[in-house]
Amino acid sequence: FWDSESFVLPVLTYTAPQAAGDALRWRHATLPGARERARVLGLAGASFPWRTITGAECSSYWPAGTAAFHINADVADAVLRYHAATGDDQFQSEVGVELLVETARLWLSLGHHDKDGAFRIDGVTGPDEYSAIADNNVYTNLMAQRNLRGAASEVAAHPDQARQLGVSPEETAAWRDAADRVVVPYDEALGVHPQADGFTQHQRWNFEATGRDHYPLLLHFPYFDLYRKQVIKQADLVLALHLRGDAFSSEEKARDFAYYEGLTVRDSSLSACTQSIIAAEVGLLELAYDYLGEAATMDLRDLEHDTRDGMHMAALAGSWLAVVAGLGGMRDHDGRLSFAPRLPAALTRVCFKMVFQGSLLLADINAREVTYRVLRGPALQLTHEGEALTVEEGKPLSRRIHPPDVGEHRPTQPPGRAPASRRRVTS
Repeated sequence: FWDSESFVLPVLTYTAPQAAGDALRWRHATLPGARERARVLGLAGASFPWRTITGAECSSYWPAGTAAFHINADVADAVLRYHAATGDDQFQSEVGVELLVETARLWLSLGHHDKDGAFRIDGVTGPDEYSAIADNNVYTNLMAQRNLRGAASEVAAHPDQARQLGVSPEETAAWRDAADRVVVPYDEALGVHPQADGFTQHQRWNFEATGRDHYPLLLHFPYFDLYRKQVIKQADLVLALHLRGDAFSSEEKARDFAYYEGLTVRDSSLSACTQSIIAAEVGLLELAYDYLGEAATMDLRDLEHDTRDGMHMAALAGSWLAVVAGLGGMRDHDGRLSFAPRLPAALTRVCFKMVFQGSLLLADINAREVTYRVLRGPALQLTHEGEALTVEEGKPLSRRIHPPDVGEHRPTQPPGRAPASRRRVTS
């Protein structure tokens, strides 16, 4: 699934980069099948399958799967992250450039410029599988934008590979133009981003009339009804707030998170970690801690009553992300590391290591300050709460942690769908 590139590979990229590179080389080995699938769907480039074992699509036609083209951008995102973190130019020449080119070609054939010149991507399914065949899914569009820009940049840096792949200057110009004009819907009346065009105008799901024994909803209600209501299986717009946080203001993140908390039922193990990350960013630290607990104990407590069928690997990876990207405030937009740590009251210290650009970085966080140490390797450039730092081996830097501004947006979850309180667990 796309879970691999979006949840597992970020962890491997920063802890076991060789494993991340191997996984992406496997994905590259499936390109012939992805190209064939694109042709079957009448598209250019490559279309990676929603579910696969050997590279071929393992699912029959299903709107939530066949139209989930965001997997192309998820693969591209993993390629860009891996290369930025490792500087592995051999990988980029042999694997990365081709993956970026073929995924970019899909977006240009799938999307179109409307009468006003805006670039639309219609009829797709985003990460939320309770919505399908929507126009301009914000997550899909913003991740496609990153894919298109990344492909254009890497083609310019690797002209030999570009020639071998038949990439022309006109094609890269078209990628950049589409990226610059991609549609990002916004509901002016509500002051939030709709998950996709028209989503905030749909009827709200009747959560109050839905018994706790009727979750997960997919086992008790027809998909056609889920598709036409405001109800969310797993983080979608909120995932965009994390992976494309550079496209939103702090105020937009707070408003969007509060709105979608009231609609998200977490019928997927993929959701809690992302909700934890954004809860921490907008200053809701106790809620972030609760969601972190859910992600980390998904299998230990068998929260979805299906651990007998296998481990929830993406949720396990998500618990690392909830610590590092959530409590640690780590972001890697445009291949640059930044941090904005903050801890809930129940935790006095959080420590983690990351491999980045040949160095091993340690972040040691307490309630008042964070200390960054390069344990080995060259000096690292990073930012702490917007301040640029150069951290050298043997010369740790400590910086104060400023408490986040929580603001006025205090979200509530659908009845019975709030995460278990960690305060009760740890008291």
